[in-house]
Amino acid sequence: MDMFRSSGRAWRSAALAVLLTVGTLTAAAPGSRSDDARTEVPVSSTSPVAGVLESAVRVKVPLPESAGPRPAACDWLSYLRYRAADGPDAAADADRILVAQPGILEGAGAFDSVARNTVVAAAAQGLHIEFWALDRRSNCLEDRTGIASGDQHTAVDYYYRGKQVDGRTFDGYVGNEKLGWMARLGIEQTVRDQYDLLAAELPDQGLRKRKVLCGGHSLGGVITGYFATADFDGNAATTTDAGHHQCAGYFALDTTVSTSLADLSGSIPDDTDLPDVGLGYGVVQAGLDSGALPRSLSAPVLLNPETMTLLAIAGLGALKAPAAEADLPHYLPSHLNIEATHRFLFAKDTAAFLTGSPGVQDFRLTNAAVLGALLDDNSVPLAFLQSSVGFFDGGPLADKNFPAVNGSAQQPGVYGTEYKAIPDQPHGPLYTWRNYDRVGDADDPGYRSADGTPFTAAKKEVTDIQELARSLAEQPLDFTEQYFPTKLVTDLQLATSPQVKKLVVHPDGLTANPTRTVLAGDGLLAGRVPADLHPLTAPGYQHLDVLTAAPVQNDGRPEPVSTGLAQFAESPN
Repeated sequence: MDMFRSSGRAWRSAALAVLLTVGTLTAAAPGSRSDDARTEVPVSSTSPVAGVLESAVRVKVPLPESAGPRPAACDWLSYLRYRAADGPDAAADADRILVAQPGILEGAGAFDSVARNTVVAAAAQGLHIEFWALDRRSNCLEDRTGIASGDQHTAVDYYYRGKQVDGRTFDGYVGNEKLGWMARLGIEQTVRDQYDLLAAELPDQGLRKRKVLCGGHSLGGVITGYFATADFDGNAATTTDAGHHQCAGYFALDTTVSTSLADLSGSIPDDTDLPDVGLGYGVVQAGLDSGALPRSLSAPVLLNPETMTLLAIAGLGALKAPAAEADLPHYLPSHLNIEATHRFLFAKDTAAFLTGSPGVQDFRLTNAAVLGALLDDNSVPLAFLQSSVGFFDGGPLADKNFPAVNGSAQQPGVYGTEYKAIPDQPHGPLYTWRNYDRVGDADDPGYRSADGTPFTAAKKEVTDIQELARSLAEQPLDFTEQYFPTKLVTDLQLATSPQVKKLVVHPDGLTANPTRTVLAGDGLLAGRVPADLHPLTAPGYQHLDVLTAAPVQNDGRPEPVSTGLAQFAESPN
């Protein structure tokens, strides 16, 4: 869920965006951790994908004392563990373990669909694999209490009106002044966290080298590149600890395994306040340490902890009552942040954005249509947030020509290439949502843009909106990431500085193992990945679809990303 605009010296970017305890704590241990250093909690899901067990795992891996004061929860690392229901209990006995790093402003919950689909696809080949979706350490700051209530109104009241849930009151979103410990959460700590987690859960390095596949989505591919080239004992001459010796292979989901952001450039809006990398590593670090620079990424519209919480709340409505008329736009409190986000997402043109009329509150939408409007590639004007979950239905539509005009040759990559649509009759019919597998049916109106271009087609719709809602609302670790460490971005943007270059101890690690590169056919990297990587391309997919796509596609074929990963797990090459 990420990409970066790299524009010489100046660059700015924006970003999307407490483990929920579900069930009884158990002491199940893939490695050999004591009960007070590891917890594993079964996760219940309504996913129709059968034969998969999910659990939320926490492992105690404290930061050094030099990190400074932080919540106790932030001395733990977390991941979602998916495995075959008829497979071995111990991860070490699995045939293969896929370990996935999330993209920018993305949490472990975003991998729910691809993880389940891959486990099932591998089982069909006779393999018992595991899929571990990692959560970044800073996600310890997130509070899922309101979402865990399972009720939209309760969630809104908890996060926005100070009402209690189960005796708990929301403490508010964490300000920059309390994030001093995050000033050092850069690429070095991120890959160290992955190494420490793997060593704790799978203590046998030889087993890791035989069975673990390391990879990630979007920014996760670059993190995997740094992991592959890292040295973890401080002695380059001893290589059993080297990153590439912890993996049997690499996988990249709409990204590449590399130590460069070049392939991921040009897709973040310019409305954030991040440091000019021309200042140099030392100045940037001093700014982070002092708090003069933001320690987590945030933007005034949509991409901040408060508004990212809205995605999960919208997911609740689409999951519980998809066809019911939504009251969320009216039930939310009215203030500048939410109003600005509403205008950005639902304005038909510049005039509507400036005046706020008509606004989202003026239209009748089902709960599913609200979620679709927030994340579908024919609606949301941010490419790294887009999935292909269907299309509006139920009333007349208009071109959404804000913030970019449909069909414009000058349309920047950050907005994606798909034509955008928006309801066009305020106070009129109830706008519904046509799920991905109903686009192109006999009763589909076949909506077109003003220039006659069809907004979408069956071959371009791949994600079930109910599955997307489950990933947003049911997972104990968030789909989105509310507190993404700024230092992780600045480190990667300053990759040529001596402080970052020295982290690439084993550059041959990038090619030391086989790699499976998977691309979204309509995603951010379409047409920009070198052919010698032999990428597997998923037609019609957007950036998020490689994580969220349904197990069976509109052409009746199995989902290609998970199928490709399962094949790679069987025989990395």
